[in-house]
Amino acid sequence: MTDRIGAAEPVYDRIGRQYSAGRRTDPRWAAAILEQLGPARTVVNVGAGAGSYEPADRRVIAVEPSSVMLGQRPASAAPAVQARAEQLPLGDDTADAALAVLTVHHWTDWRAGIAEMRRVARRRVVLTYDPELHAGFWLVRDYMPSVLDFERRRMPGVDDVATELGASRVVALTVPRDMQDGVLPAFWCRPEAYLDPVVRANNSALAQGDHQAIDEGIRRLAADLESGAWAARHAELDLLDEIDAGFVLVVAGA
Repeated sequence: MTDRIGAAEPVYDRIGRQYSAGRRTDPRWAAAILEQLGPARTVVNVGAGAGSYEPADRRVIAVEPSSVMLGQRPASAAPAVQARAEQLPLGDDTADAALAVLTVHHWTDWRAGIAEMRRVARRRVVLTYDPELHAGFWLVRDYMPSVLDFERRRMPGVDDVATELGASRVVALTVPRDMQDGVLPAFWCRPEAYLDPVVRANNSALAQGDHQAIDEGIRRLAADLESGAWAARHAELDLLDEIDAGFVLVVAGA
């Protein structure tokens, strides 16, 4: 995923070295993205990372600034260009669609990046999330509220993204019990997963947040899991098949 211009090195050159171990394509989210890409035959994937959610049945041009992430792209992945969202090395109307998956919050100037998406493609699809709904997730609310402050600083609101994108619709994406992509709330009913440092390293909010506060939150979570306090507090989760953690597809263009 794309990082901040002006940094000494791309953020994911530092935190993305094990990214492909925990961040995989979830087929349900992939199906939703394909539906919103519609009939587009050529797709620019902005902040493409290791290639998650790139459609296999379209011509894809991947754009990614991190050499570490580019190195994790499989041999079968689409050709990739090392560049940033704010300065796409592509001509006007290059593609039928531009796709950006969980990357806008890493851009230095997200408005400039979205303007570039509008320049190079007639249809635009952005997967983003509402940081306030993330705040309601038990891990953030109960164990590491400092993550919310971090998210608020870096994450534009969904309405703001929709306005800049010229959106025609916003489609909600829920997080199922067996979510395969290790986004922050992916393990909402599998709390032991958060004790794994590899899981935490593959989530940018946990990898870049206040490490002292996050480590303390993890210690308290471990204690609550051992004592049974977490299970008693969250027994209602056993009744749910999915949760709404604020993820959406913001879609614009014909």
